[in-house]
Amino acid sequence: MKINIPTLLQELGLFAEEKGVSTGAHWTGSGTPIHSYSPVDGKPIGLVTTASLDEFDQTLNCAIDAFEEFRKMPAPNRGELVRQFGNKLREKKEALGALVSYEMGKSYQEGLGEVQEMIDICDFAVGLSRQLHGFTMHSERPQHRMYEQYHPLGVVGIISAFNFPVAVWSWNVALAWVCGNVCIWKPSEKTPYCSLACQKIISEVLEENQIPNGVSCLLNGGADVGGWLAEDPRIALLSATGSTAMGKSVAKTVGGRLGKYLLELGGNNAIIVTPEANLEMTLMGAVFGAIGTCGQRCTSTRRLIVHESVYDAVVQALKKAYGQLKIGSPLDESNHMGPLIDPQAVSQYTTALKEVSTQGGKWIVEGGPIEGEGFESGCYVKPAIASIPANATILQTETFAPLLYVISYSGSVENAIAIQNDVPQGLSSAIMTQNLGEAETFLSHWGSDCGIANVNIGTSGAEIGGAFGGEKETGGGRESGSDAWKAYMRRQTNTINYSKKLPLAQGIKFEL
Repeated sequence: MKINIPTLLQELGLFAEEKGVSTGAHWTGSGTPIHSYSPVDGKPIGLVTTASLDEFDQTLNCAIDAFEEFRKMPAPNRGELVRQFGNKLREKKEALGALVSYEMGKSYQEGLGEVQEMIDICDFAVGLSRQLHGFTMHSERPQHRMYEQYHPLGVVGIISAFNFPVAVWSWNVALAWVCGNVCIWKPSEKTPYCSLACQKIISEVLEENQIPNGVSCLLNGGADVGGWLAEDPRIALLSATGSTAMGKSVAKTVGGRLGKYLLELGGNNAIIVTPEANLEMTLMGAVFGAIGTCGQRCTSTRRLIVHESVYDAVVQALKKAYGQLKIGSPLDESNHMGPLIDPQAVSQYTTALKEVSTQGGKWIVEGGPIEGEGFESGCYVKPAIASIPANATILQTETFAPLLYVISYSGSVENAIAIQNDVPQGLSSAIMTQNLGEAETFLSHWGSDCGIANVNIGTSGAEIGGAFGGEKETGGGRESGSDAWKAYMRRQTNTINYSKKLPLAQGIKFEL
């Protein structure tokens, strides 16, 4: 696919110089500018101004004022706003998908898929807007009724990462809005133009419905802006997606003020391949999981834990598959893999390659940076596969790159599960098997310790209907489907006495 970048920006209402702070119709930004460069070709996309501390405070005050009115709007009416937003996204799907691909570096198909995730969560949230219900309970006291209900929290802060520059924001805001909250978004400084495009789309919807400024706010900037969100007690909930190190910092700061936080952090995901696995399905799941988004998904497949009886067959199939991969511009749909996000990511990748060799790893498919015509951005690398011992220390960390580790195991599936679980992270996991006993053991209380556990599909990718998130150093938060909406609300238990007396619980007597 060939795109004209100026035309693309024009279609999304974007310019070469943009203000990066917005409360809706109002745009500002006097902080240090961010220069956005595409990892596809290394060319500049544009310049975006960032938020000053004063602008942060002004934006937050605007959001607080908007919340006073927005929370009074009936939830189905808030759902109608989200429905209209989803329709706007349908109109802009191709353009926004292309921008995601160009600014972040994922394939155009993945860019379209990310926008489709936005549309899907909008559809989910519209239905949810009529199902924000609690429970009714029987009281031990006569002529009393008990129930519980959920109320909006207030201002929800959202910190998102570069790898899903639009979808993660939408997972949060679609639910937060129907729950009656207002939102302030601090996007990745590596993908500012994606955030501008989204803010302009939702601003149209809010303006058309005469919704006050402050319901959807944008704060472009660096780590300092994230720090302001974490420190301010007026932020009722901070949802943060990114590295484990970032999450620990957020948890310490927000927890220090007894605030609420929702963390979606690093993954170190494994596929277990048993003797009874369908090897064709295994190959598809492992390859896409390892190289999709150039290995920069939190759900990317990092480890392949293979039974010794099928180890050689799996390795040979992987070598053949990797030999067929095409690397280049993600806008060319014939290519399987695009670039890493920036040269810094390439440096981290090359450091990991060296560590593998020093820790006893043997290369099945050798990696390294790619240079030459078509790779001028300096962000392209070869996907690599290494056979490595299960006790290698590098397996304890997540390398955000197309680097796959293959580990051999023997004996029962419990041995493979023990290897899988022996890392600090706990996001996504998968098992490839046609054996019902192995599958159910993997899903049991003593099976996978991850927030996501799949059978006969890979680790990468998640459907909107299920709650998304992980355990251990992944942070424990849940976004998207199921009852994840409850994280965006405060819970209240109510007891109503419709008698003429005031009996106490537990039969306590208190007479005056």
